[in-house]
Amino acid sequence: MTDLKGKVILITGASAGIGLAAAETLAKLGAKVVACARNIEKIQALNTTLGKDVEPILAVKCDMTKEQDVLALFKEVADKHGKLDVLINNAGANSAAATLLEGDLVDWKAMLDLNILGLTLSTREGVKLIESSGSKSGHIINLNSLAGHVVPKAPYGQFYSGTKHMVTALTEGLRKSVQSKNIRVTSLSPGRVETEFLGRALGKGQEAVAAEIYKKVKVLEAQDIADAIVYILTAPAHVNIDELTITPLLQEQL
Repeated sequence: MTDLKGKVILITGASAGIGLAAAETLAKLGAKVVACARNIEKIQALNTTLGKDVEPILAVKCDMTKEQDVLALFKEVADKHGKLDVLINNAGANSAAATLLEGDLVDWKAMLDLNILGLTLSTREGVKLIESSGSKSGHIINLNSLAGHVVPKAPYGQFYSGTKHMVTALTEGLRKSVQSKNIRVTSLSPGRVETEFLGRALGKGQEAVAAEIYKKVKVLEAQDIADAIVYILTAPAHVNIDELTITPLLQEQL
């Protein structure tokens, strides 16, 4: 098992849900965690609960759709820690209004900018820093989705599914590009997870609708995905987990 103590791990979109749970879990395992988001208050608040034996998480304000923000983020990681070992591309969004037949161009562009271009920018800079700092345990994890492998029937999820199918392709392409550099690459595809994500996707004032959906069956928790990230990162150095798909036992078919 690979030890995470001292590893520098950057997590994007870490202000809530999976990203925040992963930041806490990895910090408690001794990693040097950098967590970025547009709103970093919850990350800062998390630091007050970690305990004196846990190195504080470095919270960085960053809009992953803006190249200058992304460049500044990786410069801060380099300035603070001098290297990068692991990049977890977690930032992503869905918009319930963006149906294929009635969708809004603004919504579609927002998803492409964050889910695809933000992830690609982050990956480009992440690989540069992993290489330049001489890390011997480089790893990129892209938070994908079950919708990156199956197109859902629900029309509000189809454009989002398209972006996640592109994440599947980009992750496979990245793996082929960096395999010779000894950088591992993993696509992590959860099914339904109880976070703020669905409520945001359904739109303002729809939190109760999201809560009812979560009650239909026992869905995944953010901690389940954080634990999966630990599993991926602690695999032996010669092992690459290409794809890990995790779904609730009773989740209906998309």
